[in-house]
Amino acid sequence: MDTYKVLEIKQSVFEDNDKQARLLREELKQNKTFLLNLMSSPGSGKTTTVVRTIEALKDEMNIGVMEADIDSDVDAAKVSETGVKVIQLHTGGMCHLDADMTKQGLQGLGTEEIDFAILENVGNLVCPAEFDTGSSKNAMILSVPEGDDKPLKYPLMFSIVDVLLINKMDAVEFFDFDLEAVKERVKKLNPNIKVIPISAKKGEGMEEWFDWIREQVKTWGED
Repeated sequence: MDTYKVLEIKQSVFEDNDKQARLLREELKQNKTFLLNLMSSPGSGKTTTVVRTIEALKDEMNIGVMEADIDSDVDAAKVSETGVKVIQLHTGGMCHLDADMTKQGLQGLGTEEIDFAILENVGNLVCPAEFDTGSSKNAMILSVPEGDDKPLKYPLMFSIVDVLLINKMDAVEFFDFDLEAVKERVKKLNPNIKVIPISAKKGEGMEEWFDWIREQVKTWGED
């Protein structure tokens, strides 16, 4: 007879987080606040993309931003220059945000008058993909310099996002990057994923991204 108990800690953590995430999503629907969880590796152009998005849409909707980092507030400072409400979240060494952290961030941000909230998650292609933040939709950025093999190396991230932005397309001629190969690889992992090649720095391809956001914000909470 066994004299000890086996606890599946990781499974328990995920189950608890998933429950909190579902509850948070329902709250966001009731408030008609669309929350986008934006993920990528460091240096992909997340903050530049966020700033471009705010500049294009801030006259159409009320936008709030949560910047998540292990330390520093450089991204929050940059985003604050757009004039929208922004808060900095420090994760205390953790490489991701979970539903409870996200809820705390939203409480700090205040969503009563926010139509579109952006969570710029910690730069990482592994941990953020494992935790449901309670977001309305998930998006990620893959930059050209990172290479076209990333869907093969980090399949979970690509399988759980609704939109993939392929950034820095203005530099594609300088790198061995096969756009069609990326599309084929991510479609195998996630047949419903939307792939949008962009250059956040130069603004190329961004209108398709803006239109997607407009539609999501408009329809969120209707069903």
